Amino acid sequence: MQSAPFTFRRGFLLLCRTGLAAVFIYAGAAKLFGIGLHLPFSLQSIKLALFYFALQVDSYQLLPAWGVQFVAHTLPIAEILIGLLLLVGWGLRIWTTLVTLLIAGLFITVVRAYALGLQINCGCFSKPEPLTLMTVLRDGALLAIAVLMTVFAFQEARKPHPWAAAPAAPASPGNA
Repeated sequence: MQSAPFTFRRGFLLLCRTGLAAVFIYAGAAKLFGIGLHLPFSLQSIKLALFYFALQVDSYQLLPAWGVQFVAHTLPIAEILIGLLLLVGWGLRIWTTLVTLLIAGLFITVVRAYALGLQINCGCFSKPEPLTLMTVLRDGALLAIAVLMTVFAFQEARKPHPWAAAPAAPASPGNA
């Protein structure tokens, strides 16, 4: 018997995929183009936005200078690409796992900074947003959604596609 095309798990997966893709694309674009900083669109403003993001990454006091520069210049582009790949849905198990690991790493970093009492900007959406308990809770909720999305993606991969043709019944020797 073929499974129904729309189930709770598939609907949840689609909703979470779309939502997290939007969050990732917006977060990456905000960091890359300085959306929260109200910069005009130009190559110079991109450099300035990445400079400000590097300052926010450095404020977490985790990485050496070269690591701060690497994260500041690669994370925004990676977030946009991952968001687009989530939207497309190809290789979903790979991208949901990567998203979960990325959000888990960011969540651990935010929790560490909050526990240390660092008075810094979050840096999540390239605007001056202080790191508060609400930031920790928001990132925790995103992590929970990402974990569920990953689990559902792996569960769905075990099932046949709902619109795939049913396998042909084996021919019996008497009908040949």
